[in-house]
Amino acid sequence: MKFVPRFLSALAVLFTAASMVHAQQGPGRGGGQPPPGPPPELVKVKDDLYILQNVNSTMGDLVAYGGNATIYLTSAGAILIDSKSDLEHDDLVAKLKTLTDKPVKYVILTHNHGDHTGGAAKLQAMGATLLISANDRDNMTRANLPGIPDIGYSGKAQVVLGGKEIQLREFRGHTRGDTVVYFPAARVMCLGDLLTTADAIPMIVNYPDGGGWTDWSYSIDEILKMDFDTAIPGHGPMITKQQLVETRKKFGMLLERVRDMNRERKTQEEITQTLIKDFNWGSGPSAGQIPGMIIELR
Repeated sequence: MKFVPRFLSALAVLFTAASMVHAQQGPGRGGGQPPPGPPPELVKVKDDLYILQNVNSTMGDLVAYGGNATIYLTSAGAILIDSKSDLEHDDLVAKLKTLTDKPVKYVILTHNHGDHTGGAAKLQAMGATLLISANDRDNMTRANLPGIPDIGYSGKAQVVLGGKEIQLREFRGHTRGDTVVYFPAARVMCLGDLLTTADAIPMIVNYPDGGGWTDWSYSIDEILKMDFDTAIPGHGPMITKQQLVETRKKFGMLLERVRDMNRERKTQEEITQTLIKDFNWGSGPSAGQIPGMIIELR
């Protein structure tokens, strides 16, 4: 797989503190978040495919419940995409039991951040096999996170359970090893935090974990070449493929605007105010992205 080389090793050092605060990583993001809303609800995608989705999709929900968890039902057991938070585990298991009496066989983690991996250790203890990209498994190991997956893959992988197939592809953008999960029979893609659609949880990259906007752009372009109708984000409601095209276009324009303002030697404050005014992006959780973006896009 082609990826843009890391542009500046100093960037990760510069943004370790800021990005760790602003990246979607669940508990530990800092104070001042709103209280969570009601517990997550099941959203039907297909007869055998559901999302356990936060009701309000706010930062308060993210901290309490984690990100989206996608549930794929088969005759031999369930496959989960992401595991929500540790605190949400019992509710997740209870809601699974309303869909199937079969056990969870596999948990695919889209990346290494705690709002997606927080419940993994408890699911592992119940007998589920955990999978993640080798790159993001390394990220989890370095951070000493619980629930280190049993299997780390590189590039592509396939899981077949109860006669149903899912395909895993490794990309780079939010982290150095984002996993995108493709359900070919359903024509659905699960993108993790390569995509967020919640207004209160803006799309960002995590520089210390190997993410970057140039790689994000390449990855979304490659994903859009695939045959699907629906995209499930890491946070927020699912969208159509055409809506993903529009998201790619918006952020392509945003990134090009930053390149132009870099050439014009605009200050960070001028760049920030332009992005907020023209793209409604660059304040709140996305504010910490701008210094890194300026360096990356010089």
